[in-house]
Amino acid sequence: MKPIYLDYAASAPLRPEVKQAINRVAKIFGNPNSSHTSGREALNLADAARRQVAEMLNCQPSEIIFTGSATEADNLAIKGVALNRGRGHIITTAIEHKAVLESCRWLETQGFTVSYIKPGREGLISAAKIGAAIRPDTILVSVMYANNEIGTIQPIRAIGKLIETLNRERTHPILFHTDAVQAGNYLNLDTKYLHVDLLTLSGHKLGGPKGIGCLFARGGVTIAPQMHGGGQERGLRSGTVNVTGAVSMAAALAAAQKNKAKMYSRHHEWQRDLANHLQQLPGVEINHPLDASLPNIVNVSVRGHTSDTLVIGLDRMGIAVSAASACAAGGIEPSYVLQALHLPQTRATSSLRISWGWQTKKSDLTALVKVMKKLV
Repeated sequence: MKPIYLDYAASAPLRPEVKQAINRVAKIFGNPNSSHTSGREALNLADAARRQVAEMLNCQPSEIIFTGSATEADNLAIKGVALNRGRGHIITTAIEHKAVLESCRWLETQGFTVSYIKPGREGLISAAKIGAAIRPDTILVSVMYANNEIGTIQPIRAIGKLIETLNRERTHPILFHTDAVQAGNYLNLDTKYLHVDLLTLSGHKLGGPKGIGCLFARGGVTIAPQMHGGGQERGLRSGTVNVTGAVSMAAALAAAQKNKAKMYSRHHEWQRDLANHLQQLPGVEINHPLDASLPNIVNVSVRGHTSDTLVIGLDRMGIAVSAASACAAGGIEPSYVLQALHLPQTRATSSLRISWGWQTKKSDLTALVKVMKKLV
């Protein structure tokens, strides 16, 4: 059968708008830090991309920092805030992306303390839980906007407003960061509406190229740089700006945000339909509440099977899905996200993440159900 790609939460195909942007920029090869004509042309393209991203995030262009990936942006946000403060307490959740969790664990070796808030059974973190964990020495809260394995959408605006209220009584304000990598295709990214100080995005999750990400850092927020060199990106991320990546990421984000309402409605309908069909198969269980999740993710466990055999079995039939996160190197491991939901170990070791996006057709999901019937 024709190959079917259902792993958009790991990486999305390049959008047509992105391919056009890459072709347009390819002939501009100058270094944007050079003062000659070719350098100025490259700088103008990077600046235009920065303005475009800033407009969609409702912030100033100077508040956008281009990075080599969302992982780098997460590291810059979390380590940058912590190392600038020198000491203190950080709050995050047990179901964050590894880029956040591993940054926090490293900071613990440097003398910082971290609280890892566990979600409820449905994978949600309430603002009240975050508020209860705040201490006098809390310096940073980092909560993922939408989870990359189960798609659960966290109440970022409510958490942000709570932190803003608490900061009125504090000498040293708490900063609020969200990893919005999975949210960019479907959710509101207005940083003022969300009440965030820092926000991370990734190019290739939006239908842009790999190797480009960005960090929104609100004006007045001071963070310690994690890369040193020529002092690019306000001195916060040295290294020649990836002009092609920045322009392409801006094009991908614009396409995603323009169509987000229509795609959300269509994909949510597909999500319900897919879940209903899969639940009719023997041993299949849905691992998250659909009404509180992104509309393009269904995470299931299949009793009596392991994640790796399911992924390989589907791949042999021409369908690409994943088990847990695609960002953990070294093979398939039980999902730490599902374990944090207190699901049985067998559910964590037999889970599949099915995710789709801008190029998917409903017939692709119908084909998946037919193949799953054969495998199960």
